[in-house]
Amino acid sequence: MKKRRVDEIRKRIAKRKAAQQKQTYEKDADVFLLPDEEYTAPVIFEEEERTVHPLFRKEVFLLKTLCAACLVLLLAVAFKKPSAALEPVRSAAQTVMQQEFQFATVTNWYEKQFGKPLTLLPSSQKVDKVKNTYAVPASGKVLQNFKTNGQGVLFQTNVNATVDAVNEGVAIFVGTKQDLGNTVIIQHTDGTESWYGNLAEVSVTLYGYVKKEQKIGVVQNSADGKNGQFYFAFKKGNVFVDPIEVISFE
Repeated sequence: MKKRRVDEIRKRIAKRKAAQQKQTYEKDADVFLLPDEEYTAPVIFEEEERTVHPLFRKEVFLLKTLCAACLVLLLAVAFKKPSAALEPVRSAAQTVMQQEFQFATVTNWYEKQFGKPLTLLPSSQKVDKVKNTYAVPASGKVLQNFKTNGQGVLFQTNVNATVDAVNEGVAIFVGTKQDLGNTVIIQHTDGTESWYGNLAEVSVTLYGYVKKEQKIGVVQNSADGKNGQFYFAFKKGNVFVDPIEVISFE
């Protein structure tokens, strides 16, 4: 009797140990039972290899951003600090912005391709369908004709006369030029440039959009204060042409 009781206790202990081992095994293996107690092999999902294009790598992007910021800072210092040592930097920057990148021309191309102009240069007319007509910058008479210097014409006007843009475009230069004083250069969508010099006041900003017949500035008055004078030139490509042949000042 005693022996039978001992055997039963041993069987219970063995059964309890077997149940505990089974629970531990199922927990560690993470095995899921399907209907009819069928087992299935665990499915292993391999993570897809992510490839990043070199142009969109974070390190490259941050490096390019840092270089661009340094370049902008260098140009800002060059134009703000009146130093002769930085004059080559200023000249190079102005040359690149004036000659190598055609703001108005790119805008015109964009409009032809996509039917909508860039925000930089809104257009009030379809230059590919309507022939450009130029407005008169200011009324006056010729003091020095184109043959005098082969670049532009010096006009005499009324005192404090307003000078207007002959056509829409982008002001690619606003500053002082030798022998011309305060000068504004506007680049037009057809690739031409109009120059306005000898100005007492300037009303446009560098790289700002200028509408046709928009005020550019005010003429410089003569020493006796009886009349005003301003310089006007017209450029096609790299060649100056006689403004009288392009614009009717009569």
